[in-house]
Amino acid sequence: MTVTVRALMGASLLLVATGAASAQTTITVATVNNGDMIRMQRLMPDFNAKHPDIKVNWVTLEENVLRQRVTTDIASKGGQYDVLTIGNYEVPIWAKQNWLLPLDNLGADYDQADLLPQVAQSLTVNGKLYAVPFYAESSMLMYRADLLEKAGLKMPENPDWDFITEAAAKMTDKAAGVYGICLRGKAGWGENMAFLTSMNNSMGGAWFDMKWKPQFDGPEWKKTLETYLKLMSSYGPPGASSNGFNENLALFQTGKCGMWIDATVAASFLSDPKESKVADKLGFAPAPTRAGGQNHGNWLWSWNLAIPASSAKADAAKTFVAWATSPAYAKLVAEKEGIANVPPGTRTSLYQNEAYLKAAPFAPMTLKAIQSADTQHPSEKEVPYTGGQFVAIPEFQAIGTSVGQQFSAALAGKANADQALAASQALTSREMTRAGYPK
Repeated sequence: MTVTVRALMGASLLLVATGAASAQTTITVATVNNGDMIRMQRLMPDFNAKHPDIKVNWVTLEENVLRQRVTTDIASKGGQYDVLTIGNYEVPIWAKQNWLLPLDNLGADYDQADLLPQVAQSLTVNGKLYAVPFYAESSMLMYRADLLEKAGLKMPENPDWDFITEAAAKMTDKAAGVYGICLRGKAGWGENMAFLTSMNNSMGGAWFDMKWKPQFDGPEWKKTLETYLKLMSSYGPPGASSNGFNENLALFQTGKCGMWIDATVAASFLSDPKESKVADKLGFAPAPTRAGGQNHGNWLWSWNLAIPASSAKADAAKTFVAWATSPAYAKLVAEKEGIANVPPGTRTSLYQNEAYLKAAPFAPMTLKAIQSADTQHPSEKEVPYTGGQFVAIPEFQAIGTSVGQQFSAALAGKANADQALAASQALTSREMTRAGYPK
């Protein structure tokens, strides 16, 4: 073989290699730093093996930061991300703005009909699905059964806030580093206000009356905030105004919380003996009501994968989205991580799987909470909005975060309940007037 032939063959091989590399499509996925999403990143070798032509870059962010960045990017049509992790708050609002691509034809094995109806409905606009759920949740009470027994108490079938206060007091042992209750305190419309809006619903309250007048000057919000501040100041952990979902999860897993009212998705992490010191000491109950009330305030939330209309790589993005939310992915998690760790709340078949029900003692309560969440009538009062733990209007993202900052400041001791409520009433009234409500 002559030098010239060798050179030509080498050049040809280089061109082939270069061509193969250039054929690979790179997509950027923006996601939240929750445990299920971190687990998905560990399982990417399966996707890479099946789709070597697609490279996935991850942008993993804290919840509040994620919301801010993806909202800015999609509103400006920046095209920075090809797959967004967003909630069922954003999906219908953004779909109506034509910011999201509809998701149909996700593959013969996807089985879209298996998605839980309550969850799929919240992601559907004009008969089209604009995002698919990675996991879905409601809220419930998770508690240390051993500490409750030690306190001489028995969990009621439908606990109320009076019982929660009594139990928190008796379960608290600050000398041992055990706090009777852990609740969200970090400011944000999807952080402390997700919990406090739900709590206010359970107290019989609402964000707005039928004329869109804010209700922070009413008795329900006063009862809500005063109860919350009493619970957290007397029986909660120090520095609670900085604690969101992940911080409280870590506290509970290390045995520092007696009770926690939060997302049902937390149960799988609390029940995992590899991650939780209290995995064998758990109990689950519905989120509390007020004494004599019927509204548990249990929310409906899903973290979903969506494709922005600004993506230039929609086909590759759709391939990834289908993989990450498919029955095959659930099977992969079961094989690699254990069936109890399959992302919950998205598929009917999961709650008909005897192996899952046996491995996940929290499953029946999770399903009951999701199915009973009434997002169309979140309050016992007649209200002009839907949503549950949020108000399904575009303005809520900013208003909810501003109110959350007032309540977080009160938790940190920088204001009292009356001051926080008055400030919330004023700022919400101002912003709603500016936005032109009632419309």
